[in-house]
Amino acid sequence: MGKQQTEMLKGVLEGMVLAILAEHPAYGYEITSRLRDLGFTDIVEGTVYALLVRIEQRGLVDIEKVPSEKGPPRKVYTVNRDGYDQLGEFWTTWNFLTDRINTLQPKGQ
Repeated sequence: MGKQQTEMLKGVLEGMVLAILAEHPAYGYEITSRLRDLGFTDIVEGTVYALLVRIEQRGLVDIEKVPSEKGPPRKVYTVNRDGYDQLGEFWTTWNFLTDRINTLQPKGQ
């Protein structure tokens, strides 16, 4: 992943993670795997876990500890009402930005 892509991704990763959790509750490794399946192969679990801590602290997700066959219980994250509000704001902002940016792209590129 190039530097420009990495920097842009930092700005939208929270919205992407909330969107994944809006599909269904998940734990950190599942979220990382989903991002990798979407083509973000350079994303590391540490980045996702740090983001999950931040969105948990901001009250955007609810957490359930689920027993794991291997090791300690897993934290399963579910988007709550505040998280859905934040996700809605993300999509509104994303659509605003992409609409305007797309008008700047030269035809044929």
